Amino acid sequence: MAVVWVPALMRELTGGEEKVEVVGESMREVINNLDVTFPGFKDRVLDGNRLRPTLSVALDGIVISKSLLEPVKMDSEVSFLPNISGGSITISQWGL
Repeated sequence: MAVVWVPALMRELTGGEEKVEVVGESMREVINNLDVTFPGFKDRVLDGNRLRPTLSVALDGIVISKSLLEPVKMDSEVSFLPNISGGSITISQWGL
């Protein structure tokens, strides 16, 4: 089973669990199966048929595209990562 690392802001859905195991051959199957075990999970990570723009997903340590068709292996690790936004700098701030 794939191991899914759950961000702190979503752990109320998993009963406080930081990581859970789930089966699925694609990212879509993983999310659907997570929602069966942890109702509401799918609504938190999807906007229609796409990942929410506020999230990124890392599969085996690599941030994947927004495709839900991405294959997931039995020993994969999946991490849902809240996107971080920040300030901006201008070239002049760097003296360039």
